[in-house]
Amino acid sequence: MTSTTAAPAAVPRPKGRPRKGRRGKAGWNVLGLLVFVVMGFPVYWMLNTAFKPAKDAIDPNPQFFPGTFTLENFRRAFDVADFWGPVGRSLAVSSVVVVIGIVVGMLAALAISRFAFRGRKIVIVGILAIQMVPLVAMIIPVFLLLNEFGQYDKLTGLIITYLTFVLPFTVWTLRGFIVNIPKELEEAAMVDGCTRSGAFVRVVFPLLAPGMVATSVYGFIQAWNEYLYALMLMSQQNQTATVWLGNFTTKHGTEYAPMMAGATMMAVPIVILFLLVQRKMAAGLTAGAVKG
Repeated sequence: MTSTTAAPAAVPRPKGRPRKGRRGKAGWNVLGLLVFVVMGFPVYWMLNTAFKPAKDAIDPNPQFFPGTFTLENFRRAFDVADFWGPVGRSLAVSSVVVVIGIVVGMLAALAISRFAFRGRKIVIVGILAIQMVPLVAMIIPVFLLLNEFGQYDKLTGLIITYLTFVLPFTVWTLRGFIVNIPKELEEAAMVDGCTRSGAFVRVVFPLLAPGMVATSVYGFIQAWNEYLYALMLMSQQNQTATVWLGNFTTKHGTEYAPMMAGATMMAVPIVILFLLVQRKMAAGLTAGAVKG
């Protein structure tokens, strides 16, 4: 009598990804590409206009790919008023605003996140309420206040004004980063002999650094691109870079090609700053996204 052994069952092959899943992923990729094109096209058109002859910039039939490249628009941009003066003032104002905003905002965010005190919720709601107020609604009160204290048409007055909207943003953003840092880390450091300030410097601050970098970049961009207050509170002798771009609009019309060349040069400091801190910024934007 012969015994027969059953053949081993065939191992099912892993099935490929369902077509529905692949189609869904392809749809999201197409959507992302469309968003990138829509957001990137103005930047491309700025560069396109900056490097094309001025007569081609006002051509009723624009060319998406310029046939002739020229640097004449950049020379013209340097000749209009003063370029380095407004750029230097914008750099100084934006840098000081970021430094003060980060230092004060970090201390305020730490107090709101780690300490329980009377009126804490009122402070949080006040920070949100300030960010909801349109900047144009505060022009007259800010003008009267700066004029009363002799800060009109001064960089210090402009710095104080920028802090009114950069500082609440900084406090609220850093608060989110600090909340995601477990309190147990500070308590463990204090058990090992650290003071509260020592635990913050050795434990919390290194974990908070990426978030501070990301917040600093956004604060710098806010101060660098601000136009309304710089136009209303500063004279032509003390104008910033954004107001300087208005010199290309005259009673004879707007010089679009030199204006785009000036805007391109204004974008260079932001691009350089982003390239220098892109790793820290990416880490800060994703901080606290995964818990476990």
